Amino acid sequence: MAGVLRAERVWVETFTGLRVDQFGRLLKAVRERGGEGCGWGRPWRLPLAERVLLVAVYYRTNLTMRQLAPLFGVSPATVCRVIQRLGPLLAIEPARASQDAAERLWIVDGTLIPVRDRTVGASSRNYRFSANVQVIVDAETRLVVATARPVPGNTADAKAWRDSGLAAHCEGVTVIGDGAYTNTGLVVPHRKRPGRPLLKAEEEDNAQHRKVRARVEHTFSRMKNYKILRDCRQRGDGLHHAVQAVARMHNLALAA
Repeated sequence: MAGVLRAERVWVETFTGLRVDQFGRLLKAVRERGGEGCGWGRPWRLPLAERVLLVAVYYRTNLTMRQLAPLFGVSPATVCRVIQRLGPLLAIEPARASQDAAERLWIVDGTLIPVRDRTVGASSRNYRFSANVQVIVDAETRLVVATARPVPGNTADAKAWRDSGLAAHCEGVTVIGDGAYTNTGLVVPHRKRPGRPLLKAEEEDNAQHRKVRARVEHTFSRMKNYKILRDCRQRGDGLHHAVQAVARMHNLALAA
């Protein structure tokens, strides 16, 4: 059975949201992480470039295994094995605070991702079974700095942040969040107190805070162009690997 999709410009740019040179950098990273395989056993039917394309297309379109199989000329079982093998290798590498950390501004927020796995998600405020994923974004570049493991969608953002371990990546960097991150050490908006309205300066601070923090919402919107983050059917660590891979492809797509 011959497939339709190949690692060629027309298919890469149409189905992944990446230019060919950006896809090439993704392919290089997967190869350096051992994506070619261990060198023994039955060889893969598809070359590495097409296997990486398959995973990227899966995350971008959220097609089922049976739908992807004829597009690449393989069986649904092979599609599943390719995704399980290469999905973790597409993961973003969390950024560490650099020498100019004091001049950097990062934004953290949580986003709800609908999931099917009852061990990963929970019924949440969007009335769907979802998982809460904490994401740090650079305010200037809009690149994703790091992502945390998913927690049940009914988990408060403050608790999800404390349990995520992401604070270790933020030493020396100013990190802002919304009002849900009160008492976490992050920069949050001023809150109204009973009987005491906000001062004019505090209202101006809050307006500027909202303007900057909106950038993380824009990032979530672009990341969810990868439809795996709109309805994840993966189980176990599948959602975690999908979020990290999408974050890496989002960063590549923003690269010059």
